[in-house]
Amino acid sequence: MSETAPATAGTRPAGIHLDRVSVAYGKHTVLDGLDLTVAPGELMALLGPSGSGKTTALRAVAGFVRPVSGRVYLGGRDVTALPPHRRGIGMVVQSYALFPHMRVAENVAFGLRARKTPRRDIAERVAEALEMTGMAAYARRYPRELSGGQQQRVAIARALAIRPSVLLLDEPLSALDARLRSGMLAELARLHRELTDVSILYVTHDQIEALTLADRIAVMDNARLQDCGTPQELYRRPRTEFTASFVGNANLLPVTLAETGPDGTVGADLGGTRLRAHGAGAPAARGAAATLCVRPHLVGLGPGPNALRGTVAEVQWRGATHRLLVDVAGTRLTADVRELRTPPALGAQVELHFAAEDAVLLPVASAPAAVTAAPEAVPGGGGRG
Repeated sequence: MSETAPATAGTRPAGIHLDRVSVAYGKHTVLDGLDLTVAPGELMALLGPSGSGKTTALRAVAGFVRPVSGRVYLGGRDVTALPPHRRGIGMVVQSYALFPHMRVAENVAFGLRARKTPRRDIAERVAEALEMTGMAAYARRYPRELSGGQQQRVAIARALAIRPSVLLLDEPLSALDARLRSGMLAELARLHRELTDVSILYVTHDQIEALTLADRIAVMDNARLQDCGTPQELYRRPRTEFTASFVGNANLLPVTLAETGPDGTVGADLGGTRLRAHGAGAPAARGAAATLCVRPHLVGLGPGPNALRGTVAEVQWRGATHRLLVDVAGTRLTADVRELRTPPALGAQVELHFAAEDAVLLPVASAPAAVTAAPEAVPGGGGRG
């Protein structure tokens, strides 16, 4: 138990470091060689579909599953063989797991009592945690007397009361309705700003939660880490088709590569129409197949650069925008345009356009052989606004 994880920010060891961690149930691998580092004060979102391995990664950090290979470090300490109660983590799960027979203050104090915290300190810690989560006025209530959002805050207060260096959140907002979820996102963002030394691992399948809260996002699929970066990086310059389609909506158009321009953009042919796009990550060979990625809200209606003509297949009114589904050169392209007074009719011929800097070319069906998610700098780029 003397091994230590490498430092990742200045001279401080990482808050969380998974070193090539694999988990298997029998012959079925559910987490495959995960390298992941979360710095102190950083919120890392694990984003992916069901069965992608994200919850297994969180459970490996918590100590609820034992890796078949690799090591888990918390604060530079190898905790791979330690049971959950000796890892000093705070954890919040989907169901909140509050004790129905205990009042709010007693629920929050539970972890402190389990750790044999001196009685004189418990009341102070409970009051501090309830104040931080805005639940101080509800200390005497039972869970059944609280709304779903209030119960979630109590669960978070209980996790924070032990003053953990690592906080694990497993789909914490999935049981809330849209209005409560929006309010809790704001509360979690505020807590993240205040918990400057706590490493937070946040598991979700909801891209809005990840984009809103995270400093960085680790994208998981098929038990492996597919991509990792800041929300802006993954949204604006995804490296794989999977990232492009899972982190926000995306048009993925099959193209053939042409020449590279002096401005660094690359030409691409779609059904005989020449387009230009950002070329980072695209295969270099002229004539190679590639995928052009452009977000629907960056596609405009009317003439402009990278003009495409197509037939309107569907029009959806979405309040502030109209979503146009247009058949272009044998593929379906989606454009989200500001609400139109007179939207085009089904079957109408329309012209669409997008800027070269708003599109990126990707290798076809690409997935990196290995992605190491280590922070390049002190966190603060993603979700603190």
